[in-house]
This record gives sequence, C-alpha cells and structure tokens, in this order.
Amino acid sequence: MRHQRSGRKFNMASSQRRALLSGLACQLLEHEKIKTGEARAKEVRGVVEQAISLGKRNDLHARRQAIALLRNKKIVYKLFNDVAPRYEARSGGYTRIVKLGPRQGDGSEQVYIELV
Repeated sequence: MRHQRSGRKFNMASSQRRALLSGLACQLLEHEKIKTGEARAKEVRGVVEQAISLGKRNDLHARRQAIALLRNKKIVYKLFNDVAPRYEARSGGYTRIVKLGPRQGDGSEQVYIELV
C-alpha cells in the first residue's frame, strides 16, 4: 500500500527522475510557459516553487542550493535576478496549470504550466 507516500515515480530510476524534473524546471524558468503532460506538470510545480523561494532569499547559500537543484548556472542567474524579484510580495503559488485536453497520439492529458 502507498499510504503517506508522496510523489510520482514515472517508471524511472530516481536519478533519471531528478534529471527530468530539473530539466523541466529549467525550461519553465527560461521560457516561463511550457506544454507537457499533467502528471509531469504537477510534479515540476513543486521544484519550481522551491527554486523561486530560494531566489527570494537571495543569499549565497540559497544560490548554491538552487544550482544543486537546477544544475544550470545561467538559469539560476535568471532566477535570482529576473524571476524571483517579481514575486517578493507573493508568499507562494508562483505557477498556474491550464488544461488543454488529451494528446492526439496516446490520449494523455496535456497542460500548459506557466509562471503567474
């Protein structure tokens, strides 16, 4: 039974899953809107919200934690200098998920995830 077990596995190893989520988070922070599957969007939402909260702290330790989380120094620079200052007055809820309907090929639910 999966009582009290959070997060989706996506049928991959944990290292692959972390790489997938950090890649999606980097794409979302770079383009500010991406189209993906609903399950992936719901999982990447937590990573992006955590990264923006680190960006709002704006100290060296938070920057190093963001680099470890996202694995891309250019995106971390954009996060700390452009994205996070927009959300200084906001205490959470930095992303929005908009449903688009099923994908033509396999019927999986497609969504846009975007920064508010």
